[in-house]
Amino acid sequence: MKFVKPLAATAATLLALTACGSGADETAGAAGSTLKVSFWPDNPSFSCIDPFQVYWIEHRSIIRNFADSLTDQDPETGKIVPWLAQSWEISPDGRTYTFKLRDGVTFSNGKKLDAQAVADNAAGWIATVKATNGAAFGASYVQGLTGAKAVGPLTVQFQLSKPNSSFLQATSTTNLAITDPAEFRSTPAERCAGKGVVGSGLFVLDHYTPKVETVLTKRAGYAWGSDLVQNKGEAKLEKVVFNYVAEDSVRTGNLISGATDIAWPRNPFTPQDTALITKSGDKVEKRALPGVAYALFPNTTAGRPLADAAVRKALYKAIDLKTYAQTVFGPDYPVIQGAFNSTTPHFKSESAKLAYDLPGAQKLLDDAGWTVGANGFRARNGTELTIEYPITAFSAGAELLQAQLKQAGINLELRTLTTAQQATYTTEGSYDLAQTYFTRADPGALQFILNPDVANSKALAQRSASPAVTKGIQDLFRKALETTDAAQTSSSYAELQDYLIDQGVVFPLFERLQNAGVSDRVQGFAFTSESFLRLNDVTKS
Repeated sequence: MKFVKPLAATAATLLALTACGSGADETAGAAGSTLKVSFWPDNPSFSCIDPFQVYWIEHRSIIRNFADSLTDQDPETGKIVPWLAQSWEISPDGRTYTFKLRDGVTFSNGKKLDAQAVADNAAGWIATVKATNGAAFGASYVQGLTGAKAVGPLTVQFQLSKPNSSFLQATSTTNLAITDPAEFRSTPAERCAGKGVVGSGLFVLDHYTPKVETVLTKRAGYAWGSDLVQNKGEAKLEKVVFNYVAEDSVRTGNLISGATDIAWPRNPFTPQDTALITKSGDKVEKRALPGVAYALFPNTTAGRPLADAAVRKALYKAIDLKTYAQTVFGPDYPVIQGAFNSTTPHFKSESAKLAYDLPGAQKLLDDAGWTVGANGFRARNGTELTIEYPITAFSAGAELLQAQLKQAGINLELRTLTTAQQATYTTEGSYDLAQTYFTRADPGALQFILNPDVANSKALAQRSASPAVTKGIQDLFRKALETTDAAQTSSSYAELQDYLIDQGVVFPLFERLQNAGVSDRVQGFAFTSESFLRLNDVTKS
């Protein structure tokens, strides 16, 4: 994420691209049913196309179109619906999930997708967790999974060590997409490169060349699209080519010139790029990525400024989230409302608690003994109220946040991290605010940031709240997850969202909005519940 670019720079790049773009436009037209998609660059440190291991959202978007899942999730309601599984049952104790599969489904290599194949996938997931020491992204989706067995040709049972209400949603995700079990004979590294990765989707993974392109080709005979798509049969496209483009302006220019059909940025489009796309007759599709919002997490270690609850409460009032969103991303950008993005099931708005109130922030700090000095910053007992905020090249609006907090007398000190420092700064604890997020259409994703027992960074989880507050968070997750009562899950997550703000554990900054620039030649564009690209109904004129 970064501040908007000047219009002149974007326009100049666009003119240069358009001047040499007529040949590309003719090529795109001649290709007919080949869809060309320009993505954000490939992961520089972990290039991977294996469903279970990958966390890069662009590659999860590709996977969605060549590897199907047991279930699907409605983007509008969050409801889980049939896909490879026609139906399912959850045992009263919440530890056994039984799925009855569709008949006649095959992988793209012709092998049957039956109960044994699904059980073998479960074994492969568990083995991959062990082989990668839990580093595989899919590990967070199989918490408590002990195994699976075929209890009939088309009936498979998953066994969990304890109830996990998130597991059903996990079966709808790309990370638990079902692949030919033979792939698990390859090493995790070989599978990341695409070796043996064969799904049952409406496209086939033709090849994956890291940092260059990924190509999908149409699957003949496909006939088992999920309940959420209109076209349940073969794809209407012959081929889809995904390439990786670093510059936002180049990606936009390629779309407008006709060199590509979809421009898929990691950052939301600037207002200028949005105007260029719409004026050309193309359109911008957008949907918030579900899961944990782009948020800041405090270091509440004793002696640090954010160990003071008054300072944490003052931060909420001192940050003008509406101005932040409009300044960094444009006037129509949605304002974040809580710890989760608005597309997350069980989302509850916390807007009232996050309302901008500068006088209120100043009073809280006054009452806590933080007095304003000659330099405009506050101090107490001779110590200035300085909050260290390590940032990277992708941190959004850091200078604006710094300016807003200065109005309350808080010195937000920005420190740009090197790549090496990024890997260690949360472990070392040399920060007051750490930035992170997690994309998943289930609020249980937040436990992998805040619950020290399962967090990806135990150090960050332990520092984000006091032991007493951490226990409160764990208890609420336990109530939400270890039950088969949907009402209890929903009420517990609502209580959790209140608790996180009341205790000053999460400081949401902005809704993570997925944009896609779509050519006027493309029809049937759709987002999945994870805000990934769904190609079942896509055609190209």
